[in-house]
Amino acid sequence: MHNHIIGRRLEQKILKQMFSSNQAEFLAIWGRRRIGKTYLIRKASYDSKEIFFDITGTKNGPLKEQIKHFTQRIGSVFYQDANLTPGQNWDEAFAMLTKALQTVPNNRKIIIFMDEFPWMATKNSRILQVLDYYWNQFWSQDVRIKLIICGSSASWIIEKIVNSKGGLHNRLTKTMMLQPFGLSETQQFLVNNGIKLTHKQICELYMCVGGVPYYLSKIEKGLTATQNIEQLAFSSTGFLLNEFKNLFSALFDAPEDYIEILRIISKHRYGIGQETLLKKMGKTLQGKTGLRKLDFLKDASFILSFKPHLHRKKGIFYKIIDEYTLFYFHWIEPFIHTVNHQGIVQGYWSALHQTPAWYNWAGLAFEAICYKHIPQINKALHLSPTALATSWRYIPTQQSQEQGAQIDLLFDRIDDAITICEIKYTDKPFSIDKAYAEKLTTRLNIFKAKIKTNKQIFLSFISANGLKKNLYSEELVDSLVTIEDLFKNIN
Repeated sequence: MHNHIIGRRLEQKILKQMFSSNQAEFLAIWGRRRIGKTYLIRKASYDSKEIFFDITGTKNGPLKEQIKHFTQRIGSVFYQDANLTPGQNWDEAFAMLTKALQTVPNNRKIIIFMDEFPWMATKNSRILQVLDYYWNQFWSQDVRIKLIICGSSASWIIEKIVNSKGGLHNRLTKTMMLQPFGLSETQQFLVNNGIKLTHKQICELYMCVGGVPYYLSKIEKGLTATQNIEQLAFSSTGFLLNEFKNLFSALFDAPEDYIEILRIISKHRYGIGQETLLKKMGKTLQGKTGLRKLDFLKDASFILSFKPHLHRKKGIFYKIIDEYTLFYFHWIEPFIHTVNHQGIVQGYWSALHQTPAWYNWAGLAFEAICYKHIPQINKALHLSPTALATSWRYIPTQQSQEQGAQIDLLFDRIDDAITICEIKYTDKPFSIDKAYAEKLTTRLNIFKAKIKTNKQIFLSFISANGLKKNLYSEELVDSLVTIEDLFKNIN
């Protein structure tokens, strides 16, 4: 097993600067459950000479229990495991911590790491008001102190800490949102765990679990991607069977609302417009309430919001880009509600693996992967970093006889050109036949006619396993991006 930090170069740089600075620091860090927030903070501070005071909130834990644990950590870190009497409230607990800080020599910096802080904020606890007071009155004046507030509940951290309109407003010195690993980091993680798989195998794992380190830690050496997924999702003890609801319960209040929103979005492969989505979400989730929940899902990296190219007046659209969510809705949730779940037959996922339904889902999941690897695609196409990555669609009116068109991804470039990308996932090099060539030509013609541009149009294929050379590929395709390009580390 690896014992160092994989990737996270920017985050490590921020933490290093923070720990070495000569001023008080206040960092808020958030990211979905299992993403590695706690691991990052602990490892980043492991070799430092700072005093490290850490406390983790207890989900659904009563106020008395939370304060008891807090007091025990004070005794352990600052008083050689002394058994201290817990305070009656957070004010007394924070006063006890402030007093303990004074026992630390002036040349020692102090990291205060409050993990799963939202769980410590129980009803009527007033912990936010107390934190506000002690930070502003005492801790922010002490250049030794580096305060880190961490939580899986992205919505809570953003609303209560980052965008606080109370005493914590503009008090943060740094913020950090921890994202899932990309393909390159995923490969590094697996290699460090002794697992050496081909890019194709890793990609198929990524389609199901994404780049969430904890999920990747469940991958077993000596098994293929298919065997691992079958074991994790389609066995009686499969970890991924019950993880979905646990994930959303940890992230959000009223998790069922967020799951229902994602379920609606998942039925629209090319995205769903905000206005249509809000109507489908029901009365209790319409208006500002629904928009806030969509923002929280976006902040937690479950969905992508975008405005189709040259159709911005049509407003915002949403797509799911979280691989595990797509995998769950397409395969696990239906499976749970069938007889198969009661008597699981070995080879279930392997049998599905070659079906048209599997390829249709794999195409959708591969699109989500591509949206997360835009920098790699940009570099493979030798484009400027200023090229605008977006999508495009044309939906004719009901009375019209015109044909609609959808473009997965395009780059609007500043060098008087537009690169249109066709995204394909197949086991073998994709082959363009006559019918598909005609379909592509029609789509390009509709695009040119509707956007009325004089820019040069280039067609690129993002094909996981390459493109078969033939008359049609030579005539139509200007460039190719493969799975190998998506694995490149561009930092």
